[in-house]
Amino acid sequence: MTTYPIIVGYDGSAGAHAALRWALDEGSRTGAPVTVMFVFEWLAVAGPIAPGPRNWPDHGARDDAQKMVDAAVTQAFQTHPRVAVTGEVVGGSAAIILQERSREARLMVLGSRGHDGFAELLLGSTTVAVSAHAHCPVVVVRGEEPGGGPVIAAVDGSDCALLALEYAFEQAAARDTGLRVLRAWQPPAPRWRPPEYDLEEQATAERVELDELLASWRVKYPAVDVAVDVLAGPTGRVLVDATRGAQLVVVGSRGRGGFRGLLLGSVSQQLLHHAHCPVAVVRELPALAG
Repeated sequence: MTTYPIIVGYDGSAGAHAALRWALDEGSRTGAPVTVMFVFEWLAVAGPIAPGPRNWPDHGARDDAQKMVDAAVTQAFQTHPRVAVTGEVVGGSAAIILQERSREARLMVLGSRGHDGFAELLLGSTTVAVSAHAHCPVVVVRGEEPGGGPVIAAVDGSDCALLALEYAFEQAAARDTGLRVLRAWQPPAPRWRPPEYDLEEQATAERVELDELLASWRVKYPAVDVAVDVLAGPTGRVLVDATRGAQLVVVGSRGRGGFRGLLLGSVSQQLLHHAHCPVAVVRELPALAG
């Protein structure tokens, strides 16, 4: 039986160090091995059929990258001696390689700031592509040091949000902490609000729907203390504010209602740039052994 690893995108930056620490802590909790991966990107050249990668442009740069990864692995053994840690240096497209490797990963962990192969990872297409297409959860480690508060699940009833809820329950149980389930909804502006529209009635309906959704999960995870919040307001602001002091916030890669387009629009930008804790994006849950 093979245990799928936690894969960390690593480039030696402060953000990558934070991601590696988070991944090692996760490895300690779960017993999963950790792979420290450096992706050395370069421009492709046109081939007879399609663009293809060139050879390594600088063997010295590759050697330097390998030494950097080896040093990270050595340090990881010193701080987390019970976690099996390996290093890997590969060349090519970070988005394509990470997406493919996610098929046999328990978790993909990325830092919020980087350079070289992972430069501007959160600001460009790589994060969107990996988060939207990965075959395992993707955790982006950002914000301050994670607090001692609960795990947060942003739920809107979509299929991906339900997967995120499952992952959030698993994380809360593994961390022996509470779970805060959050639904944000945007009431219509007063000028467009029908005369019969009742804000309190709508909030109650949202909460009843959420409580029904959580009923089976409360039975499955009786030890997890679950708090439910239905909040009216701009989704991005509500979500960011809720992350203060949290250990982790979990969202689906696609949503509806208040979380529609979460990874592709302004809400994702607010979350990825302003969340006060690591962010887990869930599109699929992995098979943990093969």
